[in-house]
Amino acid sequence: MSARDLLFELGTEELPPKSLKTLSDALTSGIEKGLGEASLTFDSIRPYATPRRLAVHVEGLAERQPEQVIARRGPPVRIAFDENGQPTKAAQKFIDGCGVTLDDIGRQKTDKGEWLFYEGRQAGEPASALLPGIIDDALRALPIAKRMRWGTRDVEFVRPVQWSVLLLGDDVIEADFIGARSGRTTFGHRFHAPAAVDLARPADYAGTLEKHGRVIADFAARRARITDMVNTTARALDGTAIVDDALMDEVTALVEWPVPVAGRFDEAFLALPEEVLISTLKDHQRYFALRGEDGALLPWFITIANIDSDRPEAVRDGNERVVHPRLSDARFFYSQDQRTALADRVASLDSVLFQKQLGSLGDKVRRVRELATQVAPQIGADRDVTARAADLCKSDLVTEMVGEFPELQGTMGRYYATHDGEADEVARAIEEHYRPRFAGDDLPETGAGRAVSLADRIDTLVGIFAIGKPPSGTRDPFGLRRAALGVLRLLTETGADVDLASVVRQAAQQLPDLSAKDNAASRKPRKALPSGEALVSQVMDYLTERLRGMALEQGATTGQFDAVVSLGASRPVDVMARVAAVRTFAATPAAEALIAANKRIANILRKVDEELTTVDTTRFDSAPETALYDALTGVTREVSAAVSHADYVTALDHLATLRGPVDAFFDDVLVMADDPDVRLNRLALLSEVRALFLNVADISLAAQ
Repeated sequence: MSARDLLFELGTEELPPKSLKTLSDALTSGIEKGLGEASLTFDSIRPYATPRRLAVHVEGLAERQPEQVIARRGPPVRIAFDENGQPTKAAQKFIDGCGVTLDDIGRQKTDKGEWLFYEGRQAGEPASALLPGIIDDALRALPIAKRMRWGTRDVEFVRPVQWSVLLLGDDVIEADFIGARSGRTTFGHRFHAPAAVDLARPADYAGTLEKHGRVIADFAARRARITDMVNTTARALDGTAIVDDALMDEVTALVEWPVPVAGRFDEAFLALPEEVLISTLKDHQRYFALRGEDGALLPWFITIANIDSDRPEAVRDGNERVVHPRLSDARFFYSQDQRTALADRVASLDSVLFQKQLGSLGDKVRRVRELATQVAPQIGADRDVTARAADLCKSDLVTEMVGEFPELQGTMGRYYATHDGEADEVARAIEEHYRPRFAGDDLPETGAGRAVSLADRIDTLVGIFAIGKPPSGTRDPFGLRRAALGVLRLLTETGADVDLASVVRQAAQQLPDLSAKDNAASRKPRKALPSGEALVSQVMDYLTERLRGMALEQGATTGQFDAVVSLGASRPVDVMARVAAVRTFAATPAAEALIAANKRIANILRKVDEELTTVDTTRFDSAPETALYDALTGVTREVSAAVSHADYVTALDHLATLRGPVDAFFDDVLVMADDPDVRLNRLALLSEVRALFLNVADISLAAQ
């Protein structure tokens, strides 16, 4: 089957830089999915993305679908023909639907009767006819939070669409994409090469744009070039650029023709906390800060311009003029903020709303303080230090600096607490309680930081569930998924064996009377809000599902996780230790037989209505019964000792020795004996076997 290259490009006004890579990846995935569903094979697929375009290049795309084999069953023969042997309406509809005549229709006999049947072959559709629909579906599915309209046409996209290109080999496939008719004409750099550029074939796309359009269309190639430019410029200034992936991606998404520009600021600004300088340069200006050989910041920055100016000094001066007032403002805020101690700002939190039903930030801080001081002894933190850190943890939110630079919350709290003479651990805990901010972020290092971080997240989780606004689908406006994962990481990665259910329960008890507030806010009856144990159960279920995800990422199976949480999941550290032990046990020779035996025992006991008493050895009438009882008695002490030390691997190793006695028991003993006393005694023995396993996990579920 012949194949040709495909190129699709959508030209737009400047796309949101933080969304560009996501949109590009989603468009490529959507087209790839559509081609697969249409059975259009290809050799490779490659995305392109710049501020003004999204494009996809597919190499070696089949020009036509493969021949389709059609097999359709029609109506039963008994209703397909009338008394004269002529096709009924049902039969004729089936024949017409197959696009054939009655002579082409066969019959198929089944155990339920005889049916009309058609089997044939149909030529595949050409790719040129399928591609517009595939691409349109991919565009509609893009993850765009807010679409906009422009002009008089009823079309929507993240930004106004200006042109589109759709080439299959040398040929243009005519179609309409979000109001733009496709052709072979693209456009280069807005300033350097604004004229139209015709594309001869898909393979020429990137080269033509770079040569004639002054556009580096490949996002990865442009990113690599910018990285090299930044590092080379930094070395020329005897420094090292501070580069993170998010900033590099954003800068790459802002330019089509990158040009490095080095600028300088007044050395007096180096007296500011370095986080303030870096935040000003990076988050507000998209500049790269520099460090010297001693690790200290240098009074230089590097920016990437989107124009190759013939007056580079003017570009540099312009950037320097922009950054100076930003740093001057930061210096002023820093100086002003230090005039008022954090402790004196606590009262101001009562006038800042946290959430309408949950009260002010002051209310939240008081709840966090109570919760954190209760948790502190369980994780080895000092209660007094924790209480002080909790009192001050949100005070920097009402400072001028954090008002202007919200990304510095916690960080400025540390600086101001140190300036106020607070204990070092208190200052560090104020900053640390926001950690982890994102997946893979560092955890708090101080005990107080961990206690306050844990309390803050649990208060938010419980509070938002209590007002009936848990995450739904992809919507998570309060960041509860991140909060839940933070709680679980804080416990499991630090080994803090905390009973999470009891902490959640205390957090629920501290909440205001939400039902009264809810009724006062609206005359209309509303759905009852969860409270008490129902609320605790909801939050714990949510946390347990996040814990499940963590366990699966570490290699556990769903069955292995369920084997543990079926016994309760209130202590995440203990749950993960048990899951790890079950994983180890599952790889042993005895595992399969014992899992099956436990499942069999569970099924037998589930059907028993009688009350089981202790095992009576005088009622044993077979050697396997006695052997199983003796083996059970022999390992009980070892299993109990291992479980008491949370050594679940050793406990399961001991339980694995029961494989032989359990197998022999089921091979030679009739559990449901006619004699009721013998039957109940054997059931009691099996109940004790199962109870001993349940000290670690319900391994009857481990094979799922």
